[in-house]
Amino acid sequence: MRNLLVCSMLTLFLFGCSSKQNDTSVNLDKSNQESSKTSILFIVSNQHTYGDTEIGTSNHFAEIVLAYDLLINEGYSVDFVSPKGGAIPIGYLDTSDSIQKQYIYDSNFMNKLKNTHRPDGILASNYKAVYYSGGGAAMFGVPEDEKIQNIVTKIYENNGIISAICHGTAGIVNLKNNDGTYIYEGKKINGFPDFFENKEARYYKEFPFSIEGILKERGGDFSYSEKGWDNYFVVDGRLISGQDPTASASVARKIIETLQNK
Repeated sequence: MRNLLVCSMLTLFLFGCSSKQNDTSVNLDKSNQESSKTSILFIVSNQHTYGDTEIGTSNHFAEIVLAYDLLINEGYSVDFVSPKGGAIPIGYLDTSDSIQKQYIYDSNFMNKLKNTHRPDGILASNYKAVYYSGGGAAMFGVPEDEKIQNIVTKIYENNGIISAICHGTAGIVNLKNNDGTYIYEGKKINGFPDFFENKEARYYKEFPFSIEGILKERGGDFSYSEKGWDNYFVVDGRLISGQDPTASASVARKIIETLQNK
């Protein structure tokens, strides 16, 4: 993975994900969803290492907050779901970025990341869009979670939007339509490409698959920018995907635009 991305990585672990707190999270979920007019579901990972190694990984903080900030300021409600619920690891922080710094010290926002919802506490009918956040953690737990897959598929079938950023696109690879075809088959799709991965590195060898490889193999029209970190993203109807953190805000803007034009 590109040195620019990993050299400044700082991982924060949000403790307190006991079963009691997770039960509270489900209860809060029900009340929040009932009161929300337009909700968007952010999908994050509980994984804090690359596979079973001791190499730390996390959810990419900028990819979360840059999209979150735009959506919240446009009046949308955002909930977070992870395979296990509860606390998630966050990293790749840049405190010189004003938006990131703002949310690091936002106790209400950080509490959302400390108490993410379990899939069982989510009602797909209450959401208009999903956003798969990235970071190395996104490669583990989320793609194979059938409950999350079912939620996202229902949202998409109900004319909702599927979006993803960077390694978050890994969460899309197993999604299928009712007829058994992959949701992205024949559609423009993007994510973090192999071009920028260090395939000889131990972290990469722990990945369960290549995002680019599996999407192409299953019929996705995968494209990417060889320049990188240049706000590259693609849109194909209700499928929106970006290459790296620089496209996080653009993906969020496209979610807003697509919802407003429905």
